[in-house]
Amino acid sequence: MTKIKNECIRIIPLGGVGEVGKAMYVVEIDDEMFIVDSGLMFPESEMLGIDIVIPDLTYVEENKERVKGIFLTHGHEDAIGSLAYLLQVVQAPVYGSKLTLALAKEHLKDMPAPYPIRFFEVTNRSRMNFNRTHVTFFNTTHSIPDSLGIVFNTSEGAIVHTGEFKFDQSAKGKYRPDIGKMANLGEKGVFILMSDSSEAERPGYTTSESVIETHLSKTFHEAKGRILVALYASNFIRIQQVFDKAFESGKKVAVVGKSLESYFEVGMNLGYLTIEDDVVIPVQELDKYENDEVVIIVTGNKGEPLDALEKIVRNHHKDIKINDTDTVLITFTPSPGMEVSMYETMNQLSKKGARVLTSSRKVHVSGHGSQEDLKLMLNLMQPKYFIPIQGEYRMLIAHSKLAQQTGIKKTSIFIADKGDIVEYKNNKMRMSGRVQAGNVLIDGIGVGDVGNIVLRDRKLLSQDGIFTVVITLNRKQKRIAAGPEIVSRGFVYVRESEELLEEARKLVRKIVDKHVTKKSFEWTGIKTEIRDTLSSYLYQQTKRRPMIIPIIMEY
Repeated sequence: MTKIKNECIRIIPLGGVGEVGKAMYVVEIDDEMFIVDSGLMFPESEMLGIDIVIPDLTYVEENKERVKGIFLTHGHEDAIGSLAYLLQVVQAPVYGSKLTLALAKEHLKDMPAPYPIRFFEVTNRSRMNFNRTHVTFFNTTHSIPDSLGIVFNTSEGAIVHTGEFKFDQSAKGKYRPDIGKMANLGEKGVFILMSDSSEAERPGYTTSESVIETHLSKTFHEAKGRILVALYASNFIRIQQVFDKAFESGKKVAVVGKSLESYFEVGMNLGYLTIEDDVVIPVQELDKYENDEVVIIVTGNKGEPLDALEKIVRNHHKDIKINDTDTVLITFTPSPGMEVSMYETMNQLSKKGARVLTSSRKVHVSGHGSQEDLKLMLNLMQPKYFIPIQGEYRMLIAHSKLAQQTGIKKTSIFIADKGDIVEYKNNKMRMSGRVQAGNVLIDGIGVGDVGNIVLRDRKLLSQDGIFTVVITLNRKQKRIAAGPEIVSRGFVYVRESEELLEEARKLVRKIVDKHVTKKSFEWTGIKTEIRDTLSSYLYQQTKRRPMIIPIIMEY
């Protein structure tokens, strides 16, 4: 606790609730504002053409003078992926562990901040002092080393953000959790606990990584051909296991994917990955080895492995083609909304003769705690108030029920949506309004310039195609000089639809002739009538609604 009496405490999730990924939480202690994590989310299947999704930063930008620090819990994309965008609007120091900061700096290479950034490396022994609070840290177990829980100390007790975690009794070294420190926090008094809900629906404990190691070892020795391992670029524990098993079985490893290569280099340079000499080979040298001597680790350019697998299975990958002797290990869980794409990719891999192994064959395990792990955290912390975070709404509900099983009153649990304000003031905790929050879509270099209307158009184009009508008018003579020419893409096969298209041309001529005989006419009126008339006609004939684009030129 702090000696200073805190008058108002507010928790505001800007991402990471009602969804998996895109973590960003604002902690306000009186006039000081702190941000925990700045993550991204990979697009759902309906977000056509979108690269990544980040939180709406409007509220942070409006209060940028109050932001005293950005705290990062770990180095996954869902915690650091939008940091470069955040630092465009907020000038604040960034706090994180050694590995987390190194990975965050990699993200900033492509989008540097407009001012020098102050980075502060912290450990579980660090204490950062501010006017209204001091911040401490504790180690947690996750699928990436150097993961931290963050503690904001107030006059009411500790505000604890667990980060993403699980309890693994076999965890060693930089993956080992500070269970004693967690229990000590609970003894002293946790005021608010914000805890990871990603696996709150899964019974029992999360499977130990030692079990995965055993099954990987068996798979590596049994495989008759190449082994392809698809994973998230920042899943350090799986990367290390793959290299260990490759060395044991006498295989060479090629690392493929821009983000994976970048993260791999960081891990090697800082000593977070331990690789035996001569195990790593360039992808260009794969042909020098027999198939059963080779392991290939792949991920997409944004760190999302499904993208890489889809390219490989469609023969669009420049370096890798599937062989019928390949074994493909899918060591990741697909992003929400991408399950269908993953199953289709698995089917295509199987059609090509590859042996496909997933988490059901114990080649992958979650980095998040299941129900018993979550109850253990709740019992260690014994919080006065509980806010489940980092999960879709049903996961938050499941976590709240677990909290009630451990003795936390339902009235002391707050399930917040993005932008909701959970406020403690005058000795009372309550929901006290909302701030602007939501998704900002990133497409190429565009930030937020693709909204619902553009996505709707893209969806329409993907479903019923496009129908373009081009007409050239002679304004002086008030007649059609050329056309109408019709271009159809993704709507109907032109050679088999001449009758339909000819009738469409007649309708367009009729509309144009009617307008040009008037004393004055506007392009907008002609285009609107063409669009409405053709839309009605084409739907009657085909039950499809293509995007109709009239183009009128004149001379």
